Amino acid sequence: PIILSFLLQIKPQFESKANMHCAVFRAVEYKTQVVAGTMYFVKVQVHGTEYAHVKVFQCLPHENQGPSLVGFQTGKTRDDPLTYF
Repeated sequence: PIILSFLLQIKPQFESKANMHCAVFRAVEYKTQVVAGTMYFVKVQVHGTEYAHVKVFQCLPHENQGPSLVGFQTGKTRDDPLTYF
């Protein structure tokens, strides 16, 4: 599994906004887009065969702000392509 340090920080945000409890929250794939910081698009395993795509914004280091959940798509599978959204 891919280790992204911010993933555990955004799990509560995701669970609250998606109204679900995640048995696991493990990244299996990700893409980045550099903006005024970094936008991460992450395929996350949330239950056995259930996945979600999450969009997380990480500010530039000097801004001293944690990651924030910008958007997500649920009902994904391991085989669904990870796209920018």
